[in-house]
Amino acid sequence: MLTGIHHTAVIASDYKRSKHFYVDILGFSVLAENFQPHRGTYKLDIALEDCTIELFGMPDAPARVTNPEACGLRHLCFKVNDLDTTIADLSAKGVCCEPVRVDPYTNRRFTFFFDPDGLPLELHE
Repeated sequence: MLTGIHHTAVIASDYKRSKHFYVDILGFSVLAENFQPHRGTYKLDIALEDCTIELFGMPDAPARVTNPEACGLRHLCFKVNDLDTTIADLSAKGVCCEPVRVDPYTNRRFTFFFDPDGLPLELHE
Protein backbone atom coordinates (compact mmCIF):
# COMPACT_ATOMS: atom_id res chain seq x y z
CA MET A 1 0.00 0.00 0.00
CA LEU A 2 0.91 3.66 -0.02
CA THR A 3 3.61 4.83 2.36
CA GLY A 4 3.76 8.53 1.56
CA ILE A 5 4.13 11.07 -1.21
CA HIS A 6 7.30 10.54 -3.22
CA HIS A 7 7.42 13.90 -5.02
CA THR A 8 5.41 16.69 -6.57
CA ALA A 9 5.99 17.76 -10.18
CA VAL A 10 5.92 21.42 -11.19
CA ILE A 11 6.05 22.69 -14.77
CA ALA A 12 7.81 26.03 -15.22
CA SER A 13 7.64 28.31 -18.24
CA ASP A 14 11.11 29.76 -17.53
CA TYR A 15 13.42 27.06 -16.18
CA LYS A 16 16.25 29.34 -15.00
CA ARG A 17 13.87 31.77 -13.27
CA SER A 18 12.03 28.95 -11.47
CA LYS A 19 15.25 27.16 -10.54
CA HIS A 20 16.49 30.41 -8.96
CA PHE A 21 13.19 30.84 -7.10
CA TYR A 22 13.00 27.32 -5.63
CA VAL A 23 16.75 26.90 -4.94
CA ASP A 24 18.07 30.37 -4.12
CA ILE A 25 14.97 31.98 -2.61
CA LEU A 26 13.10 29.06 -1.00
CA GLY A 27 16.22 27.08 -0.08
CA PHE A 28 15.65 23.76 -1.84
CA SER A 29 18.81 21.76 -2.52
CA VAL A 30 19.55 20.30 -5.94
CA LEU A 31 19.51 16.50 -6.06
CA ALA A 32 19.91 16.11 -9.82
CA GLU A 33 19.68 18.22 -12.96
CA ASN A 34 19.13 16.53 -16.28
CA PHE A 35 18.70 17.80 -19.81
CA GLN A 36 16.01 15.91 -21.73
CA PRO A 37 17.23 16.01 -25.34
CA HIS A 38 14.04 14.47 -26.75
CA ARG A 39 12.10 17.47 -25.35
CA GLY A 40 14.84 20.09 -25.38
CA THR A 41 14.04 20.83 -21.72
CA TYR A 42 15.50 20.38 -18.26
CA LYS A 43 14.26 18.29 -15.33
CA LEU A 44 15.49 19.41 -11.91
CA ASP A 45 15.06 17.27 -8.79
CA ILE A 46 15.12 19.41 -5.65
CA ALA A 47 14.50 18.69 -1.98
CA LEU A 48 13.75 20.46 1.28
CA GLU A 49 13.63 18.13 4.28
CA ASP A 50 11.19 15.38 3.24
CA CYS A 51 9.65 17.40 0.38
CA THR A 52 10.88 16.55 -3.12
CA ILE A 53 9.89 18.45 -6.26
CA GLU A 54 10.53 17.60 -9.89
CA LEU A 55 10.81 20.92 -11.70
CA PHE A 56 10.30 20.67 -15.45
CA GLY A 57 11.17 23.58 -17.71
CA MET A 58 8.59 23.67 -20.49
CA PRO A 59 8.44 27.11 -22.15
CA ASP A 60 5.53 26.13 -24.43
CA ALA A 61 3.26 24.73 -21.69
CA PRO A 62 -0.21 26.29 -21.51
CA ALA A 63 -0.84 28.80 -18.73
CA ARG A 64 -2.27 27.55 -15.44
CA VAL A 65 -5.97 28.13 -14.87
CA THR A 66 -6.28 30.11 -11.65
CA ASN A 67 -9.62 31.87 -11.43
CA PRO A 68 -12.07 30.45 -11.05
CA GLU A 69 -10.24 27.59 -9.39
CA ALA A 70 -10.20 24.51 -11.56
CA CYS A 71 -10.37 20.87 -10.55
CA GLY A 72 -7.00 19.33 -9.74
CA LEU A 73 -4.02 20.17 -7.57
CA ARG A 74 -4.83 23.39 -5.76
CA HIS A 75 -1.53 24.41 -4.12
CA LEU A 76 1.61 23.24 -2.34
CA CYS A 77 1.89 23.93 1.38
CA PHE A 78 5.15 24.21 3.31
CA LYS A 79 5.52 23.83 7.07
CA VAL A 80 7.29 26.65 8.92
CA ASN A 81 8.17 27.10 12.58
CA ASP A 82 7.88 30.89 12.61
CA LEU A 83 5.54 32.40 10.03
CA ASP A 84 6.53 36.01 10.70
CA THR A 85 10.25 35.31 10.28
CA THR A 86 9.64 33.34 7.08
CA ILE A 87 7.47 36.11 5.63
CA ALA A 88 10.15 38.69 6.50
CA ASP A 89 12.84 36.53 4.86
CA LEU A 90 10.79 36.09 1.69
CA SER A 91 9.92 39.80 1.62
CA ALA A 92 13.63 40.68 1.83
CA LYS A 93 14.11 38.48 -1.26
CA GLY A 94 11.35 40.28 -3.15
CA VAL A 95 8.56 37.74 -2.60
CA CYS A 96 5.19 39.16 -1.57
CA CYS A 97 2.91 37.19 0.74
CA GLU A 98 -0.80 37.65 1.23
CA PRO A 99 -2.08 38.85 4.63
CA VAL A 100 -1.81 36.21 7.36
CA ARG A 101 -5.01 34.34 8.10
CA VAL A 102 -6.01 31.79 10.74
CA ASP A 103 -7.28 28.36 9.71
CA PRO A 104 -10.71 28.02 11.36
CA TYR A 105 -10.27 24.25 11.78
CA THR A 106 -6.73 24.06 13.17
CA ASN A 107 -6.48 27.60 14.60
CA ARG A 108 -3.04 27.82 12.95
CA ARG A 109 -1.73 30.82 11.04
CA PHE A 110 -1.02 30.64 7.31
CA THR A 111 -0.41 32.74 4.22
CA PHE A 112 -0.06 32.30 0.48
CA PHE A 113 2.52 33.49 -2.03
CA PHE A 114 3.18 32.55 -5.65
CA ASP A 115 5.99 31.04 -7.67
CA PRO A 116 7.17 32.75 -10.89
CA ASP A 117 4.39 31.08 -12.91
CA GLY A 118 1.64 31.96 -10.44
CA LEU A 119 1.46 28.53 -8.74
CA PRO A 120 -0.05 29.19 -5.30
CA LEU A 121 2.24 28.20 -2.44
CA GLU A 122 1.18 28.19 1.20
CA LEU A 123 3.15 28.66 4.41
CA HIS A 124 1.53 26.99 7.42
CA GLU A 125 2.78 27.50 10.98
